[in-house]
Order: sequence, then structure tokens, then C-alpha cells
Amino acid sequence: MTRTIRHAAVFSALLLLALLVNAARVQVVLSGGYDDNPANRRQTIARYAQPRGDILVGGQPVTGSRDTGEQLRYERAYTDGPLYAPVTGFSSQVYGTTLLEHTEDGVLAGTDPLLSSLPLVSDLTRARDPGGDVVTTLHPQAQQAAYRGLAGRKGAVAAIEPATGRVLALVSSPSYDPAALSGNGPEAARAWARLNADPDKPMLNRAVRQTYPPGSTFKVVTAAAALDAHVVTDLDEPTFSPDPYRLPGTTTRLTNEGDGCRDASLRDAFEWSCNTVFAKLGVDVGAQRMVRTAQGFGFNDQRVRIPFSVAPSTFDTTVDQAQLALSSIGQYNTRATPLQMAMVAAAVANGGRLKAPYLVERTVRRGGATVRTAGPRPARQAMLPSTAAKLRELMEGVVREGTGTNAAIPGVIVGGKTGTAQHGLGNSGTPYAWFVSWAQDERDMEARVAVAVVVEDASANRGEISGGGTAAPIARAVMQAVLDS
Repeated sequence: MTRTIRHAAVFSALLLLALLVNAARVQVVLSGGYDDNPANRRQTIARYAQPRGDILVGGQPVTGSRDTGEQLRYERAYTDGPLYAPVTGFSSQVYGTTLLEHTEDGVLAGTDPLLSSLPLVSDLTRARDPGGDVVTTLHPQAQQAAYRGLAGRKGAVAAIEPATGRVLALVSSPSYDPAALSGNGPEAARAWARLNADPDKPMLNRAVRQTYPPGSTFKVVTAAAALDAHVVTDLDEPTFSPDPYRLPGTTTRLTNEGDGCRDASLRDAFEWSCNTVFAKLGVDVGAQRMVRTAQGFGFNDQRVRIPFSVAPSTFDTTVDQAQLALSSIGQYNTRATPLQMAMVAAAVANGGRLKAPYLVERTVRRGGATVRTAGPRPARQAMLPSTAAKLRELMEGVVREGTGTNAAIPGVIVGGKTGTAQHGLGNSGTPYAWFVSWAQDERDMEARVAVAVVVEDASANRGEISGGGTAAPIARAVMQAVLDS
């Protein structure tokens, strides 16, 4: 009898051991598979069981959480959703996350280990910390001025603080309300279908994800290359440029919109945007130096993140001389995001040093304790300081007496460059209106804002579109908003 009991006890112990081994296998070895299984809704339920952290602009939340009382309890809410959509993106229970809602999801959802004061305990209990907040660099008045200026027209605005790289405004138009996608009901599905079918592409972030031919605003880069290479040494000397200019190796003749560009000095050519002068300068500088200068400003850089990714702006590295001439006036394959062109203006305003742009100042716990800060930002020398000083002078002339007078602000030093970028087959598309600029109050030691504006403006008459007439007033409003604060 005793032997039978002993055998039964051993067998029971083996069964218990097998259960423990299997439980450990399920909990440790197979847990990842169960967690990721689409049929397992526990993670999804836990994700929406508590309010999400907020994205802050000017110290105020532009996001929130709405208690639905359903199984997926909290869904995302937005304040001024269309205004801030190019920054926040959306957080949807069905369609996932984009932009800051995506890159900062760990903090906002409470899963970032840095949010926990006792990370080991949290790992053992698998408890979710309260969502933290993301503090942005945005200037609310500048953001509003840019949005009002575009007034629903297709286009974008990007503004940067030159000395630091802080992104002050990031607007894309037309926009959309991210709250329409937050839930999981049929309304969200209908909104998703409608937004994706809209030919105006309201969910496209034109400020950082759309590249355009920069047109004459790229002449800032070409002028920098010519000055750095000493192809031009005096802003007021004739450049010996023919008008029209025959593109090298072709019979194509490049012309200008106005008169007075033959042999014009760099100063006059910059103020009145002479295509012939800058096309010839690009050829004189040479492809290698032009590529080097463009890349110094950030073109062809695949790694730009603010923290979400930015579409790379491009300057073709394999061009013949005719293509180089067109590339040097912002045509051919030259493409740029509005953020990239704001970086160009910022580098000029900052003595030739280009600070990497960034959008998140810091992340904080629910109680306000800082989790992570932006820290020091890398910088590159886009051009010689002496070249930057001459370009500042040229850009000031454009606003004072050239094509950019609509950007002038009384009592403020403003530099700018207009652009009207042609595109489409045979340049048949409606031109894009560009303006890049920077502003410095006369009492300040350095420029406080650099701006780039592009307006697609498909509803305007072709002859009425110009960077100075359409885009410059928007830039002026954004600069004024920053300077007034």
C-alpha cells in the first residue's frame, strides 16, 4: 500500500512539474506569439483603457481623450485638429498612428520604460504607466498666421528659429480633422474612405512629405556656391551673362520674365531674379561644387527627421551642363520640401551655420517631470560666414527694392527671395508660388525666424501667380507673429 501511495505521489509530482514547465513555456517562450496574435484583443483593450498623454503647443494641450464607455474605452480628441494635423498626425483605434502620434507613441501611450519610476516592478506586473506629454517647439501664433494665410489653398508653410533649429510653424493645406479617424465605428471608416479619395489629398503633409521644384528660391543656393567658389567676388560687378542664354550643348535659349538681365551684377540679378545669370553661374561653378553646396544645405540627405521622417530634397548629382544650368535655377530634377527651403533661409540668417530642425522640445511624465529633452543639435557649415553676410545683403535688397517688397515689416530687418516654379509637361502646369525669408528685429542680435511658403494655387490665373504677390504676404504674417511675441 505504501509503495502504491509513493508511486502515486511521484506521478502527481511529475504531472505538476509538467504543468509548471508548460506554463513557463507559454508565459516565456510563446508569450510573444500570443501577444501578437490578431485574435488576442487584450493588448488593444489595455492600450485604450486609460487616457492617452497629450501633445502640447505653447504649454497648452492640442489633444485629449474622450471616454466612450465602450470596451475600447478612450478614443483620441483634438483641439483645432486641422490646424495642428501636420504635426500631431492621427491616433486611430483602427488605422494606427502617424507623425508625432506615431513617433512619440511610447510616451503618449504610457509604454515607454522611462516613464516608470520603478521599471522592474512594472515589468513584473506588466502594469501600464499613465501616458506622458510631448512638448513641441511650435509657436501657436505663427502656426495660426500660416494657416490663416493659406486660407484653404493648396500649399504649405514651414518656419524655423535659425539659431537653434526649433520648428516654429508647420502647416499644410488643405487639412483635415484627425478626430474623424479616432474611433472604430462606421463613421471612422467613412471618413477614412472620403479622405483617401479626396483629389486634394488633405492627409498629405505638404510641409515635409511633398517636394516641389523650388524655382528661383534655389538661386540662394546657387549664389552661395558662386560666392564660396569665388566665381563672383563683387556683388556689383557685371557677370558677363548673355540674354537670352543658350543652354550648353543645345539650341535651347533661356530667357527672363523682364528686361535688364544682360550682364547684370549678382545684386541686380538676385533682386530681379534673372534666370540667365544664375543658369550661367551654375555652369561656371561646375557640377561638383554645386552638388557639394546643395548637400551642405541638406539636399540629398535621407536622414532628416524632426522626429518623424522628412522626404529628401534632391539636387541631381549626374547632370550635363545644360541640365546643370536648369538645376541651378530650381528646375530640371531639383526638388525641395518647404522645410528644406526654410533651412536654406535659416542658414543664411545664422551666418552660414545650419542647425538640424527639430519639433519636440521635451517629453514629460503626467506629473510634469522631464523624461527626455531635445539636447544639443548638430550643425553644419553650409557656406562661408563671409558668403552668408553677402547673401543677407542680397536678400535684404529683394525685400527693400526687389520682387519681395510685400514681405517688408516696419522697424524689422527682413531678407527674402521670391520664386515662381514652373512644372508639368512643357511647363504647362500652374506655377507654384514660393517665398523664403528671415526676419530680425533691429534690437535683436540675431534673426528670430526663417520661413518658407509654397502655394500651389490651382484656382488662380497663371499670370497672377508670383512668389512676391501670393506667398510673401503669408511669410510676412508668420514672421510678424514670431517677432510680436
